Amino acid sequence: MLTVDFDRFPVPAGCRLLDLGCGAGRHAFEAFRRGADVVALDYSHGEVAGVNAMLGAMALEGESPPTARAGGVRGDALALPFADGTFDRVIAAEILEHLPADTAAMAEIARVVRPGGWVAVTVPNRFPEQVCWSLSTAYHTVEGGHVRIYRLAELRERLTAVGLEPVGTHFAHALHAPYWWLRCLVGVHDDDHPATRLYHRLLVWDMMRAPRVTRTAERILNPVVGKSVVLYLRKPEVTSAVG
Repeated sequence: MLTVDFDRFPVPAGCRLLDLGCGAGRHAFEAFRRGADVVALDYSHGEVAGVNAMLGAMALEGESPPTARAGGVRGDALALPFADGTFDRVIAAEILEHLPADTAAMAEIARVVRPGGWVAVTVPNRFPEQVCWSLSTAYHTVEGGHVRIYRLAELRERLTAVGLEPVGTHFAHALHAPYWWLRCLVGVHDDDHPATRLYHRLLVWDMMRAPRVTRTAERILNPVVGKSVVLYLRKPEVTSAVG
């Protein structure tokens, strides 16, 4: 399930892409399939190991692009181990809301993307996230959980302040918001409740089949209850002064 729309976020073959806070690697794998050279970075050893195992499986199955490279590495979003302007593209999907020092992470994102490069940032959308927080303390007080709820205008301003220019916004995953509301109601750690199991089956069916009825419903509902908000930004080109 991709949150970043790769039709709005062009990833040409041969570009260098950082998937920051890659988790299980969903965006990293999509970028790699498109021929990008991908670094999938996460603080979790387990997530990095899982990404590298999947990349190995892709190679064995002949699914790896012949001219692209990809690998998972462990690293800290507050002190990225890369030189300035290393990447043509940076994706930071559902990571900033976990970081107390999110301003430092934003500055690092802006530092490692090259002038003229693109950045995609996704965070939980304010209204659906507020509902989750109001329904369940456990939803956001777990170790490594969400530490803030962003206002879209505030997030846009803060990313602008570190040197990035917003170029587009959209909302995603409206059908997933009720699933999390249900989990918050019945127990966020209860994976076996009949209501959440049934709704999860619906989500899996939707992802596998992509029927017109649910795709249309989500497109209509995304601006209202989309679970995530996505910002696309560019780093301005360096202009030389004319004397």
